[in-house]
Amino acid sequence: MAHTSSRIASADRRQQIMRVAMALFALQGFEGTTTRQIAERAGVNEAIIFRHFPRKEDLYWAVIDSKCQTAGKREKLAAALHSSENDRVIFASIAEDILRRNTEDSTLSRLLLFTALENHRLSHRFFRTYVAENYEALAAHIRRRIQEKRFRRVDPLLAARGFLGMVIYHFLIQELFGGKHYQKFDRKQVSDVLTDIWLQGMQARAGAPLKPDGRAKRR
Repeated sequence: MAHTSSRIASADRRQQIMRVAMALFALQGFEGTTTRQIAERAGVNEAIIFRHFPRKEDLYWAVIDSKCQTAGKREKLAAALHSSENDRVIFASIAEDILRRNTEDSTLSRLLLFTALENHRLSHRFFRTYVAENYEALAAHIRRRIQEKRFRRVDPLLAARGFLGMVIYHFLIQELFGGKHYQKFDRKQVSDVLTDIWLQGMQARAGAPLKPDGRAKRR
């Protein structure tokens, strides 16, 4: 029984360390946060941190990995892409989900921005582990639409990056760069408008007005 209690206490301590580290990393970045600061804020000895995380990079990655797993982005993207809805509904729902998640909790976005600027190894690891697969899933959907002659012939991966880039840039401007203090936008309206703009460029006949089912109207 004592052994079990010890394991539970150890797991709780690990989570406590990660919660404190997440808040400090998101506020101060990887370089600006020390394990001593984390230990003091978590109320543990610094040696305890290294018992759970041999390097500060291991702790940082554990925080990022935990946030990504909790968000369930991969599963939500797969569900949207495999739905029977038309492309306008599919892409607008993807956009709205991205905006909702990031607006409700910008911690992961802050962590990743610090990572890109301060620690390229972790940034590359994040891209390989989480981002590349999502881009490929979206690109595969676009590739199928091209084969069906519903989308015009473009590089599917670049098209995927273009779509996600519009959505993520809007979030960055609004939430991290302070745009929300000057202009307010309805999340669904933003998702619909950005999707329409992107689809107008992707339709087999670029610039053709969209019908309710997401296809281009004949002229």
